[in-house]
Parts: sequence; structure tokens; C-alpha cells
Amino acid sequence: MDMAKRAEELRTQLNHYSDLYYDQDAPAISDAEYDILMQELKSIEAEHPDLIHPDSPTQKVGGTAKRAAGVLVAHRIPMLSMQDLFSREEVDHFVTDCQEKLGEDTTFLVETKIDGLSMSLRYENGKLVTALTRGDGRNFGEDVTANAKVIKDVAVKLKKKLEYLEVRGEVYMTNAAFDAVNERQELLGKKTFANPRNCAAGTLRQLDASITKERDLSFFVFNIQDIRGMDLDTHEEAYTFLKECGVTVIGHYWVCKDREEVWKAIEVIGEMRGSLPYDIDGAVVKVNELNARSQLKDTAKNAGYQVAYKYPPERKESKLLEIELSVGRTGKITPTAIFEPVRLCGTTVSRCTLHNQDYITNLGICLGSTLLIEKSGEVIPKCVGVVSEKQPEGAAVFQIPMVCPVCGEPAVREDTADIKCVNLSCPAQLERLIGHFVARDAMDIKGFGAVYVHDLIQEGYLSDVADIFTLHEHREELIEKGIIGKEKNTDKLLGVIEKAKGNPPARLLTGLGISNVGKSAAQALMNHFGSFDALSAATEEEMTAIDDIGPISAHCVYTYFRQERNQKVIQKLKEAGVNMAQEIILQQTEGLPLSGQTVVITGTLEGMSREEAADLVKQNGGKVTGSVSKKTTFLLAGEAAGSKLTKAQELGIPVLSLEEFLEKIKPE
Repeated sequence: MDMAKRAEELRTQLNHYSDLYYDQDAPAISDAEYDILMQELKSIEAEHPDLIHPDSPTQKVGGTAKRAAGVLVAHRIPMLSMQDLFSREEVDHFVTDCQEKLGEDTTFLVETKIDGLSMSLRYENGKLVTALTRGDGRNFGEDVTANAKVIKDVAVKLKKKLEYLEVRGEVYMTNAAFDAVNERQELLGKKTFANPRNCAAGTLRQLDASITKERDLSFFVFNIQDIRGMDLDTHEEAYTFLKECGVTVIGHYWVCKDREEVWKAIEVIGEMRGSLPYDIDGAVVKVNELNARSQLKDTAKNAGYQVAYKYPPERKESKLLEIELSVGRTGKITPTAIFEPVRLCGTTVSRCTLHNQDYITNLGICLGSTLLIEKSGEVIPKCVGVVSEKQPEGAAVFQIPMVCPVCGEPAVREDTADIKCVNLSCPAQLERLIGHFVARDAMDIKGFGAVYVHDLIQEGYLSDVADIFTLHEHREELIEKGIIGKEKNTDKLLGVIEKAKGNPPARLLTGLGISNVGKSAAQALMNHFGSFDALSAATEEEMTAIDDIGPISAHCVYTYFRQERNQKVIQKLKEAGVNMAQEIILQQTEGLPLSGQTVVITGTLEGMSREEAADLVKQNGGKVTGSVSKKTTFLLAGEAAGSKLTKAQELGIPVLSLEEFLEKIKPE
């Protein structure tokens, strides 16, 4: 094998996966798969030191520092990573090596390694002044102070007044908090997060601290980076002192005297990982004596006084009993394997998702197959394969029926791997549809929260979106049952609903949840046709003649208005007095500053929202799209522009500031 070529391949792959994990919060492979690639590269570099490059992932701490929720701030103390260990022999070697260098009486602290993202906190005179992400680990991190202050576990003021204290900890999400966020995302028709770490990382970088607070992040401290005004001897003593200061520290740790005790603590953590309310991805072993740590040399990437033990994937066989089909709030049909109970990571599991038909086909899963079930330091079990020699004779690979298991309507498979029920009145997705209908971007019925939507459906008051406008007929019952609240709250919401009847019809069209029809498309359709009656009678060809309306959107609208159940909903809305018509708007763009130009808006614009900027573009004859391409005329970029700015620079697309944009549309 050409080692130089293989090392280059591994560097390219690992740098790519590292960027997805640290910078994009969108990992493409599992931690275990990443670790295998990293170990191979480390082995090659150990045997061939001349192949070590500065850009090798073995020489870097994490991702790149970037502007997101705040600005870049220089690290005072590097936030280094840890060397990963995968065997008892490696752990024993670390403990023995430390005791040989530091003395036989050196002790170690073993603690859980929670799967989150690092954050350091700086306190001056007992008050929190700065919070930083790890960023590039050595030079700069992102300032996330505003978001840190709304995390419940972050102490904004210490109980003991210190001249200076800098601590490092982990921001994470409990599984319960993660599930709640994804449930809200589904109700709003937004993309769900892949795992708690991704969600925590994206949330910490939010520009709006209220979103951070809403998502219920958690935090604990695992190290004192710097302290003035207090002398501490051990890490255990530091934890005790931090607790006295009102700081939340890691919940599970053990002080160990030798390698036997260290390994025993690692085993205890391994046994408890399935029962914890959050994900862990290993155990940390660190030298307990603080003053001795400086004698252990750091590498370019890793701190010398601590290591991380990664648990091997736990895998067991189990016979598949049945495949259960469920429908999510977006209409996606998800197959779930029900198998004979097995014990993994301290808990008994008997079910796991099979994701989609491609996943089932690729693994060759049949009813009666013996599955390989694994937990790789995670709470959620997964099927990673089948035992080929135990496949049932003559059995065929399971096929998901093209019928919704809830409402019985035909299901479809579009351009993705997902099979979906497209019946918007399907009970399984009604809650999400109504949540979308009342949301700000659609009918904007303020105060109509997810709890009300759920309870009104459960009580039988809502069977489709049109039923919202007949709730006033049940006013006395609603007050008596307290579903919305007492008389004052009920009347307030009914009043907002009544007012919403007069909304522009484009809002109503947006709220119906027709596939591939968002705000922009809905507005374009209503500007052209003027009324729901005219739109429902239009052909697909007539729709595609409109700017911003493509053949897929046109087909979805055409199909929607020809389905009997949807026609009944439209009729109910008419009878309720909901506005369905407007004057036809034929905008003359010729001669306007942005006539024929396509604009993309990104980042935070000072003194102006993106919606306001988009309106200005349209008023001046331009068109606003959501992604940068060769057809983009220019990018209007504010603070924290992100990937769209990078794409525009790569394509050579002009980038304008808000000031330059306003100058461009200024009347001559």
C-alpha cells in the first residue's frame, strides 16, 4: 500500500468529517467510525513521521472558530482535546506512565464524558463576564455570553467572591429536553435535529437568547482553567470548592489510587451509561493533583494530564418479531423493529427504528431475521445488520406497504428515501398541520399554542384547519372544560381567530400546508390569480407561467384542489367567512433598480429584519431566493453570514452590505 497516498486520503476524509461535526453540527458518520479512521492515520504517522502534515486532524484540536452568536474572543488558556484510548492496556499504560513520572502516590479522577460541546466561563469579582466556545481550541472561541446566561445550570454570580475564576465545562441536552425540541420542530414543520449534541451546538450559537432558554440546555463544569484568590491541591478539592460557589459540576466521578481502581471506575460508568438521562461517549481519566499536571507534556492537540476511554460498541443478536409502522406529524411512515428483549448498556431493549425502505433493503431484513443490535455509547439502540446464516429460509426482504397505516390513504415516495402519507387530514399529522396553520408565517393566530392544538384535537373540536373558525360555536363548553382557560383567555383567543378571518388570502394558502408552497409561492399565486376560486380552476401550465412557481409546486397545488377532502375544507372556510380573494397585483418591474435581478439575503442586518429587506428587494423589482447559485445577482450579507457568504465568494457573486444595498436602490 502507498502509505503517503493513504495518509492523504485519511486526512481529507477526517478533515471533512471534522468540519461537519464541529462547524456544521451535522455529523455524517458515527463516533466509532470516525475513531477507526483516526486510529489508522495515527498508526501510519507513527510509523512514518515524515508523513505528518500541519493540517492533519491528528495535529488539530477541533473545528474552526467562527462568528455566530457573538464575536471571536482570544483564549487565555487553551481548550485542548484528549487522547482517545480503546483498551485496558492503553489505560493501564497511561496510569503507570503518570505514576512513574509523578510518583507512586499520584491519584486519578475518573468521570463520565458527556456528549456535548465545551464552553469556558470567566468570572471577575464573582460575576460572569464572558462565555466562550472551544472554537479552534488554541487561539479563538465564539463569544456566547448572552446565551450562557439563560442556561439554568450556569451560575451568573458566584456565592464566593473571587478576583478571577475561569472554568471549563460541557453544554449538553438531556434526552427529555431533546425530544421536546424535536416535537416542537415537527409541529412547526421544521427540520428536526439528528441528536442532542447537534441540537445543543446549534442552540448555543443562536442569535436569539430566548430560543436558547426555551430549548432547556444543561451545563456542568469539569475543570478549573485559572483561579486567583484561592489555592487548591486536587481536582476533587476543586469540585468541592466549586459546589460551595454555586457552580454545577459533573455528577459522577471517582478518585482512584491505582490502575485497578481506575479500570473498575470505567466499568461502573460503562454499566450505568444506558440508565443516564443524557448521552455519554466515554469516560475521562485525569491526574487528580493539580500542581503535578504541568510536568506532563501537552501535544499540539491533546492535554497531557488526561485521556478519554471510548467504550467498544456493545452488540447482541435478537430475533425480529414484527415491524411496526407509525406515521409522524410530517406524514413520514417510520418502520420500527420489535425484537426479543436483550440487555445493552445496562438497560433492556426490544425495539429500534429501521428508518426507511432503503435501510431495510440494504441490510436484507426479513420478518424472522436475527438482527444485530448495538449501542455505541448511546441511549438509542440501532440495528447494524443481520446474521446471514440465521436468515429464515425462503423469506423475502420486508417491503413497507404504500398505504398509510393510520388513515388508509395511498402513500407516496417522492425524491427522498421516505415514504409519506399525503393526506393532510390524517389524524397522525393533523396536529402538525394545525400548528403550521396558526403559526406566524401563516395565519398568525397569536396565543394558539401547541398545547391548545393538542387538547382541542383530543377533545374532538378540531378535525381540520377549518374547524378553528367554528370554535366560537362551542364557547360555553370550552370555558366549562377549561381547555383554553377561563372566560377571559377563551374570549381573547376567539377574538384573535375572528380577526384572522380577514387576513390576506396568501396567508391562508400558506397555512394549508400544501407541499412545496411556502410564503413566497403563495404570495405569487394570489397576486396572479386573485382568488381561491380562480386558483382552483387554473391548470398546471398557467401556474408555471408565473415567476417563482416551478412544475413541482404547480403540480402540488393542482392536485390539492382536486382532492375531495380538501374541497370540503375549502368550502368550510368559505362558509366561516374566511377571506379568500384580493385584488390582482401585476407588479411592473421594468425600470426599477433591481429589475430582473435575483438576490439572496443572509446574516443579521443592523436595524432591519430580513423580511423588511426582502420587501425592499421586491418593491424595487427584484426577486429573493433562499440559496446562492450562479443565477444570483448579489448577496446581501449582514453579521454572521455563514455558509452562504462562503458560497458566494467561491462563485464570485458580488457581496453587498446593507449600506451598499440601500445606496443601490436609492432613487436617482
